[in-house]
Amino acid sequence: MLNRSLSERAGMFVFNPHPSYNDDDMKIVTEIAELRVARNALAGSVGLVPTMGYLHAGHLSLVEHAKVENDHVIATIYVNPTQFEPDADLDSYPRDLERDFALLRDAGVDIVWTPNDAVMYPEGFQTWVDVTDISQPLEGGHRPGHFKGVTTIVTKLFNATTPDRAYFGQKDAQQVAVIKRMVRDLNMPLAVIACPLVRDTDGVALSSRNAYLTPEQRTAAPILGHSLCSAIDKLANGERDANALRTHMLTTLASEPLTNTEYVSVSHPDTLQELETVTDAALLSMAVRIGKTRLIDNMVWRAEH
Repeated sequence: MLNRSLSERAGMFVFNPHPSYNDDDMKIVTEIAELRVARNALAGSVGLVPTMGYLHAGHLSLVEHAKVENDHVIATIYVNPTQFEPDADLDSYPRDLERDFALLRDAGVDIVWTPNDAVMYPEGFQTWVDVTDISQPLEGGHRPGHFKGVTTIVTKLFNATTPDRAYFGQKDAQQVAVIKRMVRDLNMPLAVIACPLVRDTDGVALSSRNAYLTPEQRTAAPILGHSLCSAIDKLANGERDANALRTHMLTTLASEPLTNTEYVSVSHPDTLQELETVTDAALLSMAVRIGKTRLIDNMVWRAEH
């Protein structure tokens, strides 16, 4: 059974079941049984786009990639309580299902699955999927249990929708790496596709959490992308000392008074182990609080051969 705090948290944020219906050929379902009926009616390949809703252009770019590479697209909307820390922003996480449905309909999605907590964590739930080593650094070190919640819920989404391909944004670089490791380790019969991070015109990585920022804080947010770009420039100009790159990013972030940096990292893109010297490739990543809002961002550098 879920522990008491999780049960209470999950119970507080159950979506009201949304009756299944067809909307311009897009079917919206809540229960697993109706999802499987709709899924079995799809002939050909299926791409899955898992989301927590409050969609933006980054999510829709995943749908675009999925439509190009598959005959059909399923999107899921579920704010997963087990990947939030007890004192985190689950209660205030932005939600707008009707807006999301309209965006997904216009994007040409075939099925939208919006399960509730009772569907995803039924009474007596006690089975978890835990990817160990690769989930420990970076976000794992600052958000204990986060990836255990992610990998468990993603496994359930994969099992219910049986996609040929699943699409995730590169903004959550560690999440992509963890899910790819899980799929390899468990011999899951699908491909995990990482799609490019989408930025606003000022360079801020698109995120549902950007909605929390005040106008002043939103003006400060481009410093994350700026610090990454300037470090990438240093790499392009021959800098290979990873500590020098970390120091440069920290100094750049500190130039914006509203920032409170949790970490900066220069790691291997696949293992996520911190580098001393950059050779062929590096993942530059960071987590920064601006006010109460926690933002993450990253860029990947690869040497030209």
